Order: sequence, then C-alpha cells, then structure tokens
Amino acid sequence: MPSARDLAADVEALAGLPPGPTERFLGYALMSLPFASGQVLGLRRFPVTSVGPGYTSVWSRTPDGAWRIYTTIDASLSCPRYFGSALEATSVHDIAVEWSDDRRFSVRIDDDIDLRWDVVLTTTPMSRMMSAMAGGLPHAAWQSERFLSMLGGMAGPALGAGRIGMTGDTPNRQRFRARLDRMWVVESSLASLHGESLGPVAPLAEQTRLGGFWMPQRGIFMIGGAEFDPRDAGEHPPTTRAAA
Repeated sequence: MPSARDLAADVEALAGLPPGPTERFLGYALMSLPFASGQVLGLRRFPVTSVGPGYTSVWSRTPDGAWRIYTTIDASLSCPRYFGSALEATSVHDIAVEWSDDRRFSVRIDDDIDLRWDVVLTTTPMSRMMSAMAGGLPHAAWQSERFLSMLGGMAGPALGAGRIGMTGDTPNRQRFRARLDRMWVVESSLASLHGESLGPVAPLAEQTRLGGFWMPQRGIFMIGGAEFDPRDAGEHPPTTRAAA
C-alpha cells in the first residue's frame, strides 16, 4: 500500500476538481489531536478547492474551549468560511508541512504563534479495514448522509476515538459531508505553542466539537476531502464570532 507521504504528494500534484454544485476540498487532514493539557490541534492541507487557491490551516483549541484557526489564505476562502462563527479568532500565517519519511511529518508556524508540531503515524487493523473499504465504495455512497452517519457511528468506537461526524451542520450553517480515501492513526506526537509544551497526547475529559463536526478523541489522519452545500446567494456569516 502506498505510504501516507506518497499519497500526500499525489494529492499535491492534482491539477483540479471535477465540476459539481457543492463547495469541494481535496487533500489530507489530521482531524484533531487532543493533549493532556486540554489543548487540541488539527491540520487541514487542501491543495485543491473549488472556492479559491489551495491552502493549509491549523486548528487550535485552548484548554478553556476557545477555538482559533490559522490559515495561509484569507479566512473567507478557507476553513473559517464554514466554522468562523464559533471561533475566537482567525489569522493568516506562513504554515510549513514537511515530511521526513513515509509516516512522519512536522508542522511549523515561525512567527508569534511559534508552533512546533511533530507527528508519527501508524496503522491499526481498524484503520486498514477502513482504508480498504473506502477504496471500493461508489461515489454515491459518499453522497448518502445515512451511510455517512452509519460509518461515523461505527468507526468512532472501533478506533477508540469517541464520536466521529462524517456529516452534519457547520457553525456557519452549511451542511458538510466528508470523504475518506485512506486512514492512519497517530502513534505519537510532540507539540509546543507560543513556546509552551502541550504535554502528552491524551483524550479530553469531555469530547469537543464545532457544530456537527466532532473532534476525535484519538488522532486520525486521512487522505480524502470534504464538500459543503453553499449558502444562498453565496452569503456566509462572519469568519469570527462577534465580540461579547
């Protein structure tokens, strides 16, 4: 089976997306990774989208529950387009993702965010089964919310990840559907933010979510994509919530 690094490189080389009425994103993601400190990190790398240029984003949740998304392009064309109304803040940064071997990568933000995040991936019997199953599914299956709900309900407990939301509503009230092509789990990770270590990887006392998107209690890395039903007349709520 091709490695995570090889498949990530294949996605980077894609020229575009097929036509369709939804807002579509293709690439790879570490859906979420909780730490013993109560911090949560997530990564999205979408080299190809239907709404603008490709981009990278890092999702960060503080122990007190405040979410921020750091992105390489304008918020209106990246993840805050869908999740912004639940965010404390969003900002644009240079974000580097570098692979050192077939299953190791690092994420860096070198400005005042000062993120240092190293990840090692592995497979489990369940992740291998999910990858094999995903490769044989027809396109129509990924359009079926009933199927996606069933898949998330099965995969979460089997992976020891709590709830996994493969479909639902975002905080900005767009309907989303996720597509999985290949899956790995995080074997180990070290991270620091603003110069402070986030501690060992560990599930939160209470699983967190943004709208209908549940953040897995175990690090799950996937090659795949997501699509969102566009808002009427192309209107989207603010990319961050209003100040109290």
